[in-house]
Amino acid sequence: MNESTHEESTASELQDRVTELIEQQTAISEVLRAIANSPHDLQPIFDAILDSSTRLCRADVVTLRLSEESGLRLVAMRGDPLLVSHLWSSFPALAEKGSLQSRIATSRLPAHIPDLAALEIDHRDGSWITAVNAGYRATLIVPLLKDNKIVGTITLGRKQVQPFTDKQISLFRDFAAQATIALESTRLERQYREAQMALAHANRVATMGQLTASIAHEIKQPITAARTYAAAALRFFDKSPPDVAKVREALTCIVDQTGRASDIVDRIGSLIKKAPPRKEAVDLNAAILEVAALTRSEAIKTGVTVGTQLADKLPRIQYDRVQLQQVMLNLILNAIQSMRDVEVGNRELHISTVSIEPEGVRVEVRDTGHGLRPESLPRLFEPFYTTKPDGMGMGLTISRSIIEAHGGRLWAIPCEPRGALFQLTIPAD
Repeated sequence: MNESTHEESTASELQDRVTELIEQQTAISEVLRAIANSPHDLQPIFDAILDSSTRLCRADVVTLRLSEESGLRLVAMRGDPLLVSHLWSSFPALAEKGSLQSRIATSRLPAHIPDLAALEIDHRDGSWITAVNAGYRATLIVPLLKDNKIVGTITLGRKQVQPFTDKQISLFRDFAAQATIALESTRLERQYREAQMALAHANRVATMGQLTASIAHEIKQPITAARTYAAAALRFFDKSPPDVAKVREALTCIVDQTGRASDIVDRIGSLIKKAPPRKEAVDLNAAILEVAALTRSEAIKTGVTVGTQLADKLPRIQYDRVQLQQVMLNLILNAIQSMRDVEVGNRELHISTVSIEPEGVRVEVRDTGHGLRPESLPRLFEPFYTTKPDGMGMGLTISRSIIEAHGGRLWAIPCEPRGALFQLTIPAD
């Protein structure tokens, strides 16, 4: 009889352990799913961690604080709506150094307080008073550590004096360790993307600086034309009788020319503006033609003939327009600059688009410059590698990272007898 009872107890304990492990793995899976669905947005990952924490330890409320120089910043809270509402409005957004939360985090060990109301006076602070007044009793505070560095804390709370068991604490420590890795990976990826965006913006601004003279010329042309038409309109108006038809025609030309100048300024503004990436349906051919227009004066000044062969009815693509135009701007300017030392009359730049099934679209930028040396080809897209005496070596690196971030490819091919061909693919929507 005793043997049978022992076997049943062992089986029950084993079943409980299996259930706990399944719950823990389910919780981690939900966090990983949140990362997969939103790899660059921390808020859904915060929510997934806290929702899983609530279920895993049967908590009424869970809060997440992340470490910063001045203390622990409250970034997310989940659980009982009334308790969450009260705590959000009452809890300090920043648990400064020396506070209960901060002291516990510094210890790098979980702190289990079975009843906050019974906490010794020496350990009480403002957040303790707020929690108790809100009906917050049993609590478990677990520091989030990465390489023994404090990343933040997760705090579990119950409205009743119902201490967390040793099993729950052990289970949650394991979950918190894995959640920390996921959180830090996402945070580092986000920092990398933000740095990449800043670098891409700096590259666009630097490129616009190189094009200052050409852009000034592009803007000056329609302004000069508008002034000429305005003078003509005045002459037609001064006639006796006034030539109203000619005045109307001149005014229409003024409107067209000022619109052209405005379009140029808008295109420059969108390229220089620092804004988060935004995928949208892009007319690829129109986007390329806008960039070609911005570089037209530079091509004329260098003696480069620009030709385009843009395919009709290209597949629909979802892209960040500014980033796509930045890539084209880099490729076109590189091509123009590569032909400066080529004899006049043989400086040709050709831009084409073609639909490729089932991938999407391929864009080609071909020049008749001196071409690519075999030894430079493997390093062409490396950061800070450049064959130009005044180059920074970042344009092609940034261009490839932009294309790859959108699921495409960018590569270069030497041409015979001379020149280079840069090709990029963009997946269809």
